[in-house]
Amino acid sequence: MADEPTAETTPTPGDGLPDLPAATPEADADDAAPALETAAVPPEPTLDQELALAVEPVEVPDGAPLDHPALYFNRELSWIDFNWRVFFQALDERVPLLERVRFVAITANNLDEFYRKRIGGLKRQLGAGVRALSPDGRTPREQLELTTAAVLDMQAELSRVWEDELRPELAAAGVVVREYDSLEDDEQAELDRVFRGTIFPILTPLAVDSGHPFPFISNLSLSLAVTLRHPTRGTEHFARLKVPTGRARFMPVDGSEGEFVAIEDLIANNAEELFRGMDVEGVYAFRVTRNASVDRSEEEADDLLSMISEELRERKFSEVVRLEVEAEMPDRVRELLRRELNLTEPEDVVEVDGLLDLAGLEALYKVDRSDLKDLPWEPVVPIRLRHMVMEDDDDMFSVIRKGDLLVHHPYESFAASTQRFIEEAAEDPRVLAIKLTLYRTSQDSPIVRSLIRAAEAGKQVAALVELKARFDEENNIEWAQRLERTGAHVAYGLVGLKTHAKTTLIVREEPGGLRTYCHLGTGNYNPTTARFYTDFGLFTCREDIGEDLVGLFHFLTGYAPEQEYQTLAVAPRDLRSRFVSLIRREVAHAKAGRKARIIAKMNALDDVGIIQELYCASRAGVQIDLIVRGHTRMRPGVEGYSENVRIVSIVGRFLEHSRIYYFHNGGDDETYIGSADWMRRNLDDRVEVVAPVEDETARARLKRTLKFCLEDNRQAWDLGADGRYSLRWPGENEKVRAFHDTLMRRARRRTEEDDAAWSF
Repeated sequence: MADEPTAETTPTPGDGLPDLPAATPEADADDAAPALETAAVPPEPTLDQELALAVEPVEVPDGAPLDHPALYFNRELSWIDFNWRVFFQALDERVPLLERVRFVAITANNLDEFYRKRIGGLKRQLGAGVRALSPDGRTPREQLELTTAAVLDMQAELSRVWEDELRPELAAAGVVVREYDSLEDDEQAELDRVFRGTIFPILTPLAVDSGHPFPFISNLSLSLAVTLRHPTRGTEHFARLKVPTGRARFMPVDGSEGEFVAIEDLIANNAEELFRGMDVEGVYAFRVTRNASVDRSEEEADDLLSMISEELRERKFSEVVRLEVEAEMPDRVRELLRRELNLTEPEDVVEVDGLLDLAGLEALYKVDRSDLKDLPWEPVVPIRLRHMVMEDDDDMFSVIRKGDLLVHHPYESFAASTQRFIEEAAEDPRVLAIKLTLYRTSQDSPIVRSLIRAAEAGKQVAALVELKARFDEENNIEWAQRLERTGAHVAYGLVGLKTHAKTTLIVREEPGGLRTYCHLGTGNYNPTTARFYTDFGLFTCREDIGEDLVGLFHFLTGYAPEQEYQTLAVAPRDLRSRFVSLIRREVAHAKAGRKARIIAKMNALDDVGIIQELYCASRAGVQIDLIVRGHTRMRPGVEGYSENVRIVSIVGRFLEHSRIYYFHNGGDDETYIGSADWMRRNLDDRVEVVAPVEDETARARLKRTLKFCLEDNRQAWDLGADGRYSLRWPGENEKVRAFHDTLMRRARRRTEEDDAAWSF
């Protein structure tokens, strides 16, 4: 097995990249200067750098074939290990305190989604009698047992860290989450007044008795179970209260900006106001998680929009997969809830020692305490777009005609690039058509508003709105219907496939005839997430790419199943075969004695076919570096299979979302970006687009980005053959190379140097 890095001997896997071109004002400036500044030596870690391990790999037997289960990590358990790396941000004392609290909320939110999608899916498989084994050789029941045990450990640790570590540290810093019972009488009286004026009128107590059936409990809602006794008859009663967390999860104490009480605590201590004439014996918080997996046959649907709408309605009433209860809840109340919610397994009821719904801690992040947060980051305007006036460019189209433009969010502004591109197209009288794929966008989307204006102005607007984008279906249905009402051409996706591609095509009438302008991205057209998801976008007016996108949209909106593409690789048609061909070409170079190298950056890696190709490439001597943010089935460093494979995960203040694929190709290297990970669903079950980047400046920038990823010694975790991730830590007197900080610093420095160059 390859040596694993330690804090003292961090490898520098970026060293094998080709030499990068010298920087220019238009390019990615400052390569000639020291790229990474010297930082103070960080304090020694105060906790073990190795996290809990969910995956359970077994020893690979001698001569095992490439499909042997021992060569694969379990996908579900690998995802849990990814969420441990997210959770580590809450443990890392180098991270500002409110950021650590926010990462508890993010981890808890991820865990909610895991229950809904993954555990819910395994339960459905079990109920359907599925016996097929996962690539690592486990049945649905075995996976369910392993994942349930692992997530219960994670949930318990989340509560412990919040209650025992972060909550006291916040209090010491002046942000105090107090218990109602700890307040002074005058503080309680003021909060009670607020309760009566702003909360009491909107509460709806629901009794449970022979005339009132047990109420429907909505997904992820926070509720209070109230036990009551009639003062004269002595009869026991039960009622449910839904906590209106959309109003405010934490109520300020007496107008304070630093002291709060959880809203459920306030309601519980005023419950007698809702049940006058009854004795309130106990009030206990609980929370329900419902399955998100509702399977329907698209082939049998007459109307995809109606089918998805019906699926959304069904999801609201889908089976419960988890019941969280506070530790003080009596057994008889737990049993009532368990019975009414049709829960049969003991592990489906999760006891929480402390605050329920830790995802709600996101509300505390809004406290105005900049000293407890990361320094704010404001994306910069890309250099070439800053120069438009000085270069006599009238619009983005004239900038793109001078050469391809690569932008990197959130370091560079989405609003000043991608959003502006679409807004200008909507207003430009020469633009005849705008076509765009819409997978996820913001609720108040400036992108969709621009499309509506364009349609109202008489332009041909075509939008492929993906109705099957999980948890965004309602939002997408609403936007699709608004677009249709303005006369835009709206398609709702393809039967059996999700459209996950991130593409825009603009057709413009110019003196020489019609010209196409294109945007191909790695992320969604969402200005909100573009501020904290890292993504690339490529603007080009290359004729070959324009023709390919024309064909792609004909395929998406009409009937063109045999569409041909000159340059783009499109799933499910030929993306898998393109990647296999590129990997095998590196194998051929290695066997011929030439340098062979693959570097790939993605969100997740689970496709067995691609992994087997990578195992073969490693055996042939191809050096492979994989930057995989989330889960992976591939085992690096296994003797005889993957000695030449290194896998690193980067987790930090931004969500790594960009996909970059680099192939050395004997020195004539090729670099690609696109919407697809090396996952089976991306290669076989979705419409994805991956494009080669041929502009030298853009390619150099992508290669620099990969280099910085591989050199990181602050946010990078190295994966070992045993499934354990080890955090890199700078050695004594070693420069701190934090990937996100490096790119923010470079973006800011480019802007400052540009300002100086253009000053008079």
